[in-house]
Amino acid sequence: MNDSSWGAPPQAGYGGRSDRGPFQGAGPAGPAYDARDAHGPSQTRPMPIVPDVPAHGGEQDGRGSAAAGGPPFHRPAPPQTPYGTPPPPGAHQYPGAQPQKPEPMPEPAAAQPAPAPSSGPPPKKSAGRDLGAAIGVGVGLGVVIVASLFFVKAAFVGVIAVAVVVGLWELTSRLQERKGIRAPLVPLALGGAAMVVAGYLRGTQGAWVAMALTALAVLVWRMTQPPENYLKDVTAGVFAAFYVPFLATFVALMLAADDGPWRVLTFLILTVVSDTGAYAVGWRFGRHKLAPRISPGKTREGLVGAVGFAMVAGALCMHFLVDDGKWWQGLLLGLAVAATATLGDLGESMIKRDLGIKDMGTLLPGHGGIMDRLDSLLPTAPVVWLLLVAFVGSG
Repeated sequence: MNDSSWGAPPQAGYGGRSDRGPFQGAGPAGPAYDARDAHGPSQTRPMPIVPDVPAHGGEQDGRGSAAAGGPPFHRPAPPQTPYGTPPPPGAHQYPGAQPQKPEPMPEPAAAQPAPAPSSGPPPKKSAGRDLGAAIGVGVGLGVVIVASLFFVKAAFVGVIAVAVVVGLWELTSRLQERKGIRAPLVPLALGGAAMVVAGYLRGTQGAWVAMALTALAVLVWRMTQPPENYLKDVTAGVFAAFYVPFLATFVALMLAADDGPWRVLTFLILTVVSDTGAYAVGWRFGRHKLAPRISPGKTREGLVGAVGFAMVAGALCMHFLVDDGKWWQGLLLGLAVAATATLGDLGESMIKRDLGIKDMGTLLPGHGGIMDRLDSLLPTAPVVWLLLVAFVGSG
């Protein structure tokens, strides 16, 4: 540290110069300038070099030494960083400077604590569909079915045929869109409608003959197109003919009996009650998945609800609606309906998962497509027809 007035009283307002550069307003390093320089160069003399850190501590040197006759040093302020913040801990401090604590850095956003979970009530379960639209469409379909079923039986055959044709259109359209399978719709639609009418007029023999002719028509119709994927297309066509119109023909077979409308109504009531019981119980109490890889929404508790509801409804329907029916027969009938309706629902869910779709169509608001309503009805129809024939005869 150089000072031209070292050992002499400091000038007024002068706090000492430093060879450390611009800190504390000091001038540049080198021989210091003193007021006595104005009297001539003989008045100046070099200032002896003083070490930065005195041997006896900064506080003693800061006060100066009376014995040495030196002037007291003014305590320098701590150095500043270019941005005006104190140096980090451990950096060099001037003698006698008070240590500065660094300003705390703000925590990054990711380190902020997560907000506490809400203490409000848990969210309500969602049905997953528009229940208002679903109920409205269901009531409308029920009115059409009941009106055609009890006023003109032939009109109900027409309702079955229309449902079959629309279901075939939905199924073949999804197969073509998702898998590139071109099952011929024209022979399927004509053969499917003929199958339903033949079953109503000629019984089981008429249904089987119409099924065979429809499969033959699919084979021949596909021959008018290139041979690529022929086997895949006709296989899908025969499957569609069996899955939709042939199984639906058993509803027409039930209708052909003397008490046919009541048998059909029993079949519809049991299937709807089974689905409703499975939905209501599963939605409220469902905890254990029934078939998570096929249909994650179905639960074992829902299956129990389907069986219980269907058995009670079956006992009531067989006792009050079907001629010569017994309540215990209704229990067995309800158990069988719950099993086949669940299997039918799972079967179509398997098809839709393979196709990568949620619904087969959008024709029925709140329900999806026609096939989404026929999924549990189609495999249930032949089982109900067979049990009713075994219990009370063909009529």
